[in-house]
Amino acid sequence: MDRGGAGSATLLRKRSLSVNTTASAAAAAIDQFGSMQAGGVAAAVEEEPVSPTGRLFREPHFRCHIVSVFGLGAPVDLPALRAVVAATLARHPRFCSVQVLNELEKDARPKWVRTAVNVDDHVIVPELDPAATSADPDKVLEDYVSSLSTRPMDHSRPLWEVHVLDFPTAEAAAAVALRVHHSVGDGVSMLSLFMACTRSAADPGALPSLPRVRRRAGPVYEVRRRPLSLSSAAAALDALAALAVWLLSFLVLAWHTVVDVVCFFATAVSLLGDAPTVLKGKEGTEFEPRRFVNRTLSLDDIKYVKNAMSCTVNDVLLGITSSALSRYYFRRTGESDSKSITVRSAVLVNLRATPGIHALASMMESSKDNGARWGNKLGYMLIPFHLAKRDDPVEYVRTATKVARRKKSSMESVFTFWSGDMVLKLFGIKAAAALCYGMFTHTTLSFSNMVGPTEQVLFCGNPIIYIAPGIYGHPHALTVHYQSYMNSVKLVLSVDEAQFPDSHQLLDDFAESLRLIRKAASGKPAGETQDAASRVPVEHT
Repeated sequence: MDRGGAGSATLLRKRSLSVNTTASAAAAAIDQFGSMQAGGVAAAVEEEPVSPTGRLFREPHFRCHIVSVFGLGAPVDLPALRAVVAATLARHPRFCSVQVLNELEKDARPKWVRTAVNVDDHVIVPELDPAATSADPDKVLEDYVSSLSTRPMDHSRPLWEVHVLDFPTAEAAAAVALRVHHSVGDGVSMLSLFMACTRSAADPGALPSLPRVRRRAGPVYEVRRRPLSLSSAAAALDALAALAVWLLSFLVLAWHTVVDVVCFFATAVSLLGDAPTVLKGKEGTEFEPRRFVNRTLSLDDIKYVKNAMSCTVNDVLLGITSSALSRYYFRRTGESDSKSITVRSAVLVNLRATPGIHALASMMESSKDNGARWGNKLGYMLIPFHLAKRDDPVEYVRTATKVARRKKSSMESVFTFWSGDMVLKLFGIKAAAALCYGMFTHTTLSFSNMVGPTEQVLFCGNPIIYIAPGIYGHPHALTVHYQSYMNSVKLVLSVDEAQFPDSHQLLDDFAESLRLIRKAASGKPAGETQDAASRVPVEHT
């Protein structure tokens, strides 16, 4: 079966990263696209430096790409899709720019430079074997999407592709796969841009609704008002008590941050690392082919556990992950049931001022009061997963909730983003990449969770059935990603094929873990395990 098609081999041919290096070529690209606008927002500049995080994704060990599969409710109308892509994606500044590096300049840094976009170069319709798509369409879809991890992108063009897979599978009538180089933007940026290209199924003339954004706030302290008849001395005591509580909270935050940052840097410089296990990638795993597998989970079941245990959706997802990894680890290794080990996950945390999914207009807004910018603005935190066989399945959620509450009382992610930026400015991109590489190679897996549309949306008038994003090109053999959409959560695993030949069994472990936790939680009185303080959500990207 020709999974790439006759045209895709040409479209995905490998070229040097340093393109259009001469001043005249860059000027020509700018002149050619000088008047372009992005979704009605006029471009303020024609040439913009690649962000520090974007530069990191140019390094050999971090050639990261985002691959998002969208299941569709009807066959693809190819002319309509090309027209929508030309009017939306192809007009966004990052999607009509190439990275330019003038190697003749001293200390040259890559820049985004506008260029003309030929939509036909980016909309790829592979020639697939009709017999195979009829016999086992789900496997053909999985194989094709996974094969993208082995194909280099053409860096002489804007770094994105839309692959049209117009055949029915078990869940959808057709699918499109969007592959984007991670330097173009983070997951929040990509999903926001996608939402700006869609319309609500309930009202095709309106943008889809977004989950309500709740700003994070610091601790709220209740100071009881004393009767007016009491002396001013009593009021002063109240003020002192409130100050003492605030000071104690600040000291705890500072202490936790120091501990977490020390552990982070000890991990990055090889002083602290996870033990080798069947879950941990081997050296060079970032260069190995990836397989993307997914499973649909019930958001109602997840919320049932959340309400029964008075925790958050994130806490439940962390608990499900801990349970599933435990099942997989002990089945594959055959080790004693009494053994317990700890593996750590690198969790990407969205550092935008208003956490969650933003509309494209908000992300491009330049107001100083709005930190929602396009691009990559991610911090890291290290989350431990305690692998063990537990008699009570909800213990996985209890343990995860305690870990999450502890991490909420820390500014680890903010500091890791800031410190990485400082290392880059002081010592250069190679030093920053080495620090980041050390963090990944001494932890076991990546974990992320994104909130999607709460209602069904239309793309080119075609209803979206599911959203399944994945990533490849980073030094972890296992990445766990959760994506909510309507009343379901799509679990996507990105795995090193050689290390996880039984990736579908691992998916089964996640589904079974949710079933067992849901069943066990149904016998737990609401609020039995956690107090109301644990309801403050942590937004992971």
